[in-house]
Amino acid sequence: MELMSMTALELGRKIQAGEVSATEAAQEALGQIRRLDPALNCYVTVDEEAVLAQAAEIEKKIRAGVLTGPLAGVPAAIKDNLCTEGLPATCGSKMLEDFIPCYTAQAVQNLMDAGVVVLGKTNMDEFAMGSTSETSYFGPVRNPWNTEHVPGGSSGGSCAAVAAEECSFALGSDTGGSIRQPSSFCGVTGIKPTYGTVSRYGLIAYGSSLDQIGPVAKDVSDCAAILEVIASHDPRDSTSVKREDCDFTSALVEEVGGLRIGIPRDYFGDGLDEDVKTCIMSAAKVLEDRGAVLEEFDLSLVEYAIPAYYVIASAEASSNLARFDGVKYGYRAKEYEGLHEMYKRSRSEGFGAEVKRRIMLGSFVLSSGYYDAYYLRALRTRALIKQAFDRAFERYDVILAPASPATAPRLKETLADPIRMYLGDIYTIAVNLAGLPGITVPCGADRRGLPVGMQLIGDCFQEAKLFRAAYTFERTRAYVHCPMARDSAEEGSETH
Repeated sequence: MELMSMTALELGRKIQAGEVSATEAAQEALGQIRRLDPALNCYVTVDEEAVLAQAAEIEKKIRAGVLTGPLAGVPAAIKDNLCTEGLPATCGSKMLEDFIPCYTAQAVQNLMDAGVVVLGKTNMDEFAMGSTSETSYFGPVRNPWNTEHVPGGSSGGSCAAVAAEECSFALGSDTGGSIRQPSSFCGVTGIKPTYGTVSRYGLIAYGSSLDQIGPVAKDVSDCAAILEVIASHDPRDSTSVKREDCDFTSALVEEVGGLRIGIPRDYFGDGLDEDVKTCIMSAAKVLEDRGAVLEEFDLSLVEYAIPAYYVIASAEASSNLARFDGVKYGYRAKEYEGLHEMYKRSRSEGFGAEVKRRIMLGSFVLSSGYYDAYYLRALRTRALIKQAFDRAFERYDVILAPASPATAPRLKETLADPIRMYLGDIYTIAVNLAGLPGITVPCGADRRGLPVGMQLIGDCFQEAKLFRAAYTFERTRAYVHCPMARDSAEEGSETH
């Protein structure tokens, strides 16, 4: 079995047993990146020499019995909006093309402390603003299932890298579905935990009240193990929550008897692709056959989630991105006269079209005369959406829904139509508005062979229920390796 074809936990067990070294695992991951990434563009930064030095040091600690965790020696990728000391953190933007942080994000540091080998930084929509991973200054990411299609976004580089087996797992960030939607498009598993579970310290902010870091992996077990490592209380993050219930792997049991699953009718109406609907309902039937109790219900307020989200997210983005002005760090225009022109030129040249669009929208809704009409109204709508979920979770343990209305569109298909791109987030953004956990697991494919993902949503701090339901479903089907990864593994074995 090829090393990169294994799950992170399978590889970790082999490394602990001495059957393979951390260096060998890193070398195989780097070889896969060299073979496939020219076609996929999953990575922005990979420093091979530093990766191998890091792997050798970790290997010594494993053999000395210092590192005994399940992920020690396992190679992983990091989304490029997470700060990494000594490695660029570009956010997929010209604005931060040359920015090298002097510190490491807490979530990444937790992985490094556990002995994970950091391979590099993955490509993404610029400043996480997009749903296709096409708005990156470093070029679009391509879907390894079909390179004519997008991988989803904004964590498209992380999800495509996992699907293409260019790493064992990856970290992404989720502001409105940016882990769950690309996981669905790429046929992998991704979880957005409850807001505050993972420290946002070192995450370059897009929407501070919405952003949350989470893992992307081949299966549910990997996601549970990774989340256990990265979940921690951090006094440097004022939104960080001190949790005592972070033993997520204990929830990995095949038992959904009596689990109450709600299926919102609002998510299965007009606009949902028939192939996607068929796959989701078949997955729901699998859970029902194993003892879960399914019931349709009206969630309500779904049509208000997108406008509320884009008003709030854009307002927070306009505030967060104000720091990129050409003065302290980041891109500065080469030619200008005076301070104000330097600001204007630096921001005009440093930001892409989608980022500018959201900054302008955010500045507008926060401006005098429009603040009450738009921003405050969006905040009230957000509160109503949270109340709707609260009522739902009085009756149900888990909500089952699609992760996206359709499978991955072709490159450039939605980039020219921002409204269509925004509407693609209809099933994911309410989870962020309410601060809830959500997981996406592969559940089939459409008639073109593109993956479909099922989304499971839980109440705050109820990740264990999500893991239990997702794990039970996952055990009924084998993981499907994407064709590019399969072909590459066969070529590698022939070479050996």
